[in-house]
Amino acid sequence: MARMIRSVYHAFALVYLFMTACGQPPPGKGEGEIGTSQGGSSGAVQFRVETVASGLEVPWTITFTPDGRVLFTERPGRVRVIENGSLRPEPLATIEDVEQTGESGLMGLTLHPQFAQNRFIYVAYAYRGDGQRVRVVRFRETGDTVTDSRKVIIEDIPAARFHAGTRARFGPDGKLYITTGDATQREQARQLDSLAGKTLRLNDGSLPPDNPFVNRQGARPEVWSYGHRNSQGIAWQPGSGLQFQTEHGPSGFDGPGGGDEVNIVEKAKNYGWPTVHHEQSHEGMESPILLYTPAVAPASAMFYSGSAFPQFRGNFLFGNLKGECIIRVVLDGRRVVSQERLLEGKYGRIREVAEGPDGAIYFSTSNRDGRGSPAQVDDRILRLVPAK
Repeated sequence: MARMIRSVYHAFALVYLFMTACGQPPPGKGEGEIGTSQGGSSGAVQFRVETVASGLEVPWTITFTPDGRVLFTERPGRVRVIENGSLRPEPLATIEDVEQTGESGLMGLTLHPQFAQNRFIYVAYAYRGDGQRVRVVRFRETGDTVTDSRKVIIEDIPAARFHAGTRARFGPDGKLYITTGDATQREQARQLDSLAGKTLRLNDGSLPPDNPFVNRQGARPEVWSYGHRNSQGIAWQPGSGLQFQTEHGPSGFDGPGGGDEVNIVEKAKNYGWPTVHHEQSHEGMESPILLYTPAVAPASAMFYSGSAFPQFRGNFLFGNLKGECIIRVVLDGRRVVSQERLLEGKYGRIREVAEGPDGAIYFSTSNRDGRGSPAQVDDRILRLVPAK
């Protein structure tokens, strides 16, 4: 009898510990934490972590409107709004034909460069076509919702449960750039007649005549660069205008683990996948400027230009899912000077990073994506502000 009582006691104790562990943020996951960056020649930089919104479901992209609102996507298909510091209870839009499986769902979100005048927003999401596909669609935002009419910018991009891309962003040339995954079909990345494993470049629904393969027979005219496995971050370096991308390396089933990359992506160039990866090189194929083994799973990209952290101006930052950190890279043009990892292991899987209009560095967790260990308050959007 005593043994039975002890067994029941231990069982309840284990259940209690499990519930406590799942219901409370682990150390480092609470608001108000003070962190330190190396900063550089000007010395260490201290920052404070603030929670902007919690109780979210895999927030994927964060962007900011000219009137100060924060727009972001949740992978199941919602476009949400944070206004005056509060999360609106109702979504701005729910994309009904989103298919959320594995890594795919509602992903990219970007605003037209003249958003203040035309109110155009663009979303990239997976849907069910001939198999799983990705499309990019334009909506007009009205403040409280989006109009019923929508314009398909591009669709029928190959996708899959894994390696579906998709980041969409306007470049400094006013063109819309879209990163696509190889849809787990490696060979498609190097085939110019496929949209998979590419960077695409478009006008608002039409083709720029200076795209590199417009006049090549058998090639898709939307293609800007190729040989990508699964790029999910894209940003342009201030001053030089160079396009930087972060890209996921092999996952074991399609090559040895690791080999995550940061690339400088240029017109018509081949970035090697699947012919080369990791430290391999090949004539006519571009090598990354940064390589990460073991994998960090880079999922975003931004260049910092704000005033809140003047020591970070011109730095390249990106969130990392498996690496559970933000990596900050100091550059001199194309040359890597140094790098460091911020918040490593403290908030779980970090996906998006974005600079707010106040100069704060916003980031999102991705702990409810099926691969993380969520706290009760996850997923969240948080931000780094100067410690005072």
